[in-house]
Amino acid sequence: MGTRIIFMGTPEFAVPSLQSLIRSSYQVVAVYTQPDRRAGRGQRVALSPIKGLALSQGLQVVQPETLRDSSAVDRLASFAPELIVVAAFRHILPPEILDLPRFGCLNVHPSLLPRYRGSSPIATAILQGDEVTGVTIMLMDIGLDSGPILSQRKVSVSADDTTRLLTGKLAQAGAQLLTETLPLWLGGKIEPQPQDESQATYTKVVAKGDGEIDWRLSALELWRRVRAFGLWPGCYTWWRGKRLKINEVVPLAREKSGEVGKVVALPQPAPAAVGVETGDGVLGLLQVQLEGRREMLAEEFIRGQRDFINSLLL
Repeated sequence: MGTRIIFMGTPEFAVPSLQSLIRSSYQVVAVYTQPDRRAGRGQRVALSPIKGLALSQGLQVVQPETLRDSSAVDRLASFAPELIVVAAFRHILPPEILDLPRFGCLNVHPSLLPRYRGSSPIATAILQGDEVTGVTIMLMDIGLDSGPILSQRKVSVSADDTTRLLTGKLAQAGAQLLTETLPLWLGGKIEPQPQDESQATYTKVVAKGDGEIDWRLSALELWRRVRAFGLWPGCYTWWRGKRLKINEVVPLAREKSGEVGKVVALPQPAPAAVGVETGDGVLGLLQVQLEGRREMLAEEFIRGQRDFINSLLL
């Protein structure tokens, strides 16, 4: 049998990495993922993407609320793992677990460490306007994404990338890099390289309120925010007391002609039929969704809401 591996992960980003292990000669002895959560209006229990994959492959699934008590450590030790692979698990591993497998615990992290440690590296790369990001395979230590680096791969960020699209690209790159790195690591052919702490940057947890649009920002900044926050929490503004989701936009270099937040018709031909005055430039609206209604093209929306033009978004 191959090396005994425990895989830890929860969201879609982790799926390609687990798939790569399943296809390999290694032995996945257990899959750890977050406990089931209730989601949506009906508050139905939803399986994580990793749990769904693991069950479909007949793998044993463990969903601990914590890994910091002795019973959780003892249970994990009972699988006798030689290596633990982590990809967006969303639990901090205590020293007792980090020291357990003889080949250590490896993390597939979606940034070029030490840049963008923490919980939102993908969204942050878009917010910062980066043209290149990447994935890192790291030997985990007790710090936050601070362990020595085994391997890295760069990934281009296109102007059309949203967090959803970029997550998919990084997930595939991470799985491929994991496949290439594991035999070298297990064979003793990689010397982990310490991270340069002087270059470390940290990302924050994205909160629901981060999606509310401040029209005083530039059109370029708001374009990045809409792309970055599409998965969570979504970008929104307020029109006549109702939440208006802004789902797709285009920044336009145009001299300011009115109050910040004012909706203006755009002369055609233009990438958008309607836009909003910002602190710098105009943000063209392409896809919107008014509270209680379906998502629609902005052109369709203004046909049904003729008083939208020249109104003020708050």
